[in-house]
Amino acid sequence: MLVGTVLVYSCQKVISVNLNDASPQIVIEGNVYNTAGPYQVQITKTVNFDQDNTFPAVSGASVQITDQTSGTTDALTETTAGIYTTHTLQGVPGHTYQLNIVAQGQTYTALSTMPQPVPFDSLTFQHNNNFGNTSIFAVPNFQDPAGVPNYYLFNEYINNVRFTKIVYAIDDRLSDGKYISRQLYMDSAYISKGDNVRVDMNCIDKNVFNYFNTLDQAINGAGFETAAPTNPVSNISNNALGYFNAGTISSKTAIAK
Repeated sequence: MLVGTVLVYSCQKVISVNLNDASPQIVIEGNVYNTAGPYQVQITKTVNFDQDNTFPAVSGASVQITDQTSGTTDALTETTAGIYTTHTLQGVPGHTYQLNIVAQGQTYTALSTMPQPVPFDSLTFQHNNNFGNTSIFAVPNFQDPAGVPNYYLFNEYINNVRFTKIVYAIDDRLSDGKYISRQLYMDSAYISKGDNVRVDMNCIDKNVFNYFNTLDQAINGAGFETAAPTNPVSNISNNALGYFNAGTISSKTAIAK
């Protein structure tokens, strides 16, 4: 009952996931950004691993997001089946946001604190020669702030199409205060010369990073270090899957050369 495929670069303990679970679970995916809204929360149900990756929408839920710092609450409207949209909420770095959902007789809550943004300096490209073939990788470049734990999530778009096979998340445990140039590796070459490439850099909190990290380890983690199957570590209560993220976002676009 996996909800996505990610590749996360970090050094954390490996876990695995129960791929076939007869009991469907709620999956919640919500984001609040420091850019202008509206923002959305998606609610679906899991399916077994051997079924098509079509997740049934959960309609009729009551969804609210509260800015705990300012004390304001936005009641979201279901604009499409299972998609709930804000009206007036505006994400502010340093503010803490609480998600409250009542769906199918159950209550789910989550907290996320929006980090301060880290400037995204530039997007360049690395050319790697492997057995006579040249692969092109996007490289975001930025200065990590010293003395502050930071967590980053990158999304990549090639010719305006999001590359969904991999999501990249890193922490600064080994690079605190350093200038970071991070190659966004792919499992094969998907970028060609002349492609329009956009990378979104998200600053996320530790709990959201933990979700993506353990999701990756559940999908890609191998073997001898794995414990009993378990689900990715969500920051949402009541055994829900998914995440609620209050994060900052900045983007760079460049033509691959």
